Amino acid sequence: QIIAASVDNNRLLLDIDNSKMTAEDFRMKYENELVIRQTVEADINGLRNLLDDLTLVRSSLESELESLKDELIALKRNHEEEMSQLQAQTGGDVSVEVNAAPGEDLTKILNDLRNEYEQIIEKNRREVEQWYEVKIEEVNRQVTSSSQDIQSSSQQLTE
Repeated sequence: QIIAASVDNNRLLLDIDNSKMTAEDFRMKYENELVIRQTVEADINGLRNLLDDLTLVRSSLESELESLKDELIALKRNHEEEMSQLQAQTGGDVSVEVNAAPGEDLTKILNDLRNEYEQIIEKNRREVEQWYEVKIEEVNRQVTSSSQDIQSSSQQLTE
C-alpha cells in the first residue's frame, strides 16, 4: 500500500511538474505574442500617421494642380488674344525669311576624295610593282649565279 501510494504520489508530482512546464511554455508564448502584437500595433499607428500625412500632401497637390490648370487656361486665352491683336495689326500677313549659308556640294567633295584615294592607290600599286620587279631581278641573278657555279663545279668534276 505504501509503495502504491508512493507511486501515486510520484505520478502526481510528475503531473504537477509537467503542468508547471506547460504553463511556463504558454506564459512565454503569450509574452512573445504580446510583444509581437504591440509591435504590429505600433507599426499600424505609424502607417496611419503616414497615410494621414500623404492624404494632406495629395490634397495639397490636387489643389495646386487645379490652380495650375486654371493658370494654363488663362495663359492660353491671353496668348490667343495677343495673337489675334498682332494679326490684326499686321493685316494677317506673316513672312519668314531664313538666312542660311549655302550647303557645300557633297558630290564634289566625295568625288575629290575618291580621286585623291585613287591617286594614292595607283602610287602604292606602282611602288609594289617596282619592289616586285627588283626582287625578281635579284632572284634571277641568284639563280644565274647559282647555275654558273653549278656548271663550273660540274666542269671541274669532269676534268
